[in-house]
Amino acid sequence: MTYSVHQGLLRDAGFCASPNCDARPEGMSVDLLVIHCISLPPGQYGGNEIEAFFTNQLDINAHAYFAEICHLQVSSHVLIRRCGGVLQFVNFNDRAWHAGESIFEGRPRCNDFSIGIELEGTDSTTFTDAQYRGLVEVTTAIQRAYPAITDSRITGHAQIAPGRKTDPGSGFDWKHYRTTLKQANVFPQDTL
Repeated sequence: MTYSVHQGLLRDAGFCASPNCDARPEGMSVDLLVIHCISLPPGQYGGNEIEAFFTNQLDINAHAYFAEICHLQVSSHVLIRRCGGVLQFVNFNDRAWHAGESIFEGRPRCNDFSIGIELEGTDSTTFTDAQYRGLVEVTTAIQRAYPAITDSRITGHAQIAPGRKTDPGSGFDWKHYRTTLKQANVFPQDTL
């Protein structure tokens, strides 16, 4: 699949609107991509619990863990499923609530200037080939629409919230992702 971004939305991706977003600060440039991972319940895949969580509709009686997180109001811009399926929750031009307390190159409040992508998975499990393909395709579309997001401005949640977050974790192959992304891009990018 070749995605493109039109008015902040990924063409050919699913869309499930999350209320967990708001307007970016006036004049704020989008120049950072943050990669996360999530699974609900932890370590389980394929259900609709992530969508329910990002839309504040999580059934706290469905799993004991859900009572611990049901008060949170969060959402990434995009989720990439284990099968490679892509679902968008927040328009890229809006601020999704994905990074929390965070800092990148001395700039706090990364939500203000970043796009967040969640991979369905855990910090310690490997991600699927389909997810890497989807991630590269989505990243390429985002970089074309937001050229300030160069390869050096792609990071993990752990890097912008050290000591607080660990995702995407040891199961994420940064070298494979960056090499594949570089091969997919036909326009100049930063070096690896």
